[in-house]
Amino acid sequence: MKRLKFVLLFLGGLFLLFRISVFIVRLPSYDIKTNGKLYVVNKVSENVLVFDLFSGKEIAEISIDMLSHEAVKTSNENKIVLTNFGDSDKNIIKTINAKTNTLEKEKIFNQKIYGNGIIALPDSQKVAIIDYVLNSLVVLDIENNRIEKQLSTEQDKSHLAVLHPKKPIAYVTNINSGSVSVIDLTQNKVIKIIACGLGRKGIDITPDGSEIWVTNINENSIKVIDTTNYTITNTLTSGNESLKLSFSIDGKYCLVANATDGTVSVFNQQTKKDIKTIYLHGKTTLLEKLLYHTPRPVNILMHPNGLYAFVANSNADKIEVIDMKTFKIISTIGTGRVPDAMVFIH
Repeated sequence: MKRLKFVLLFLGGLFLLFRISVFIVRLPSYDIKTNGKLYVVNKVSENVLVFDLFSGKEIAEISIDMLSHEAVKTSNENKIVLTNFGDSDKNIIKTINAKTNTLEKEKIFNQKIYGNGIIALPDSQKVAIIDYVLNSLVVLDIENNRIEKQLSTEQDKSHLAVLHPKKPIAYVTNINSGSVSVIDLTQNKVIKIIACGLGRKGIDITPDGSEIWVTNINENSIKVIDTTNYTITNTLTSGNESLKLSFSIDGKYCLVANATDGTVSVFNQQTKKDIKTIYLHGKTTLLEKLLYHTPRPVNILMHPNGLYAFVANSNADKIEVIDMKTFKIISTIGTGRVPDAMVFIH
């Protein structure tokens, strides 16, 4: 009987030691000091956490009371606009005042907007939202709560979008159609449909506007499209369930979040070669699997200084900070439940 008690106490001590070790290992560790504020949208927590990137400390928590997948800052950086992907009123868009870090009065429009992707427009009071039900690009005047125009993508299950850096042209991914719609915002119409495989998901454009790269989660591939003639010039192999991707500030590299693999792929934009795989903690060894959450990178945001990339690790409730010179994870930021969209404000 004494031996059994001893064994139980020993095993209990080991389990307690293990739990303490897991707690310590999973604690965020922030070692960099850089400028600006990082806004992190947490889907399950239904809030936005604001972090000072010099100290790595949380400086505000803003309840948004809705399930939001995407967010963007206005061109003057005064506001952050969030799409409503949840079950609450679909004609509501919410904005955050970036100066006071407070939620502003809800923007209520006169029709349902099933918003997912969102892009900022040059006019600081306007954004464009991708309606995934009506398959359209909706230009919103967020100051006057007015829908300025609604342009059909002419495809099915439209999802995310990116704006050309020099021209009034938007590129929209369409998941079910396996395509990219090219929409001229001056002519107010689709000028090209680019077929590029089923499962079309993430999209980004090179800083010079010469190429758009789009991920395909069904084929684990990336299509490279020349924006001068809208032809596919390359098909690259990505990791499993490649979701979002983002070009470095100088345009030399493209980082791709491979959600199922728990990795971030680094591609050379010029050579189109996969030059590095960054492994998030939690999948490489048995010890890591025991100590860490299973990693799931879902989104990537570049710091404007070009030195860092922020990766939303949704399973671990963390932001992983990547050094863009060494392509190594050098810091982490603890978030709310299931972080996804991120916005940087100077």
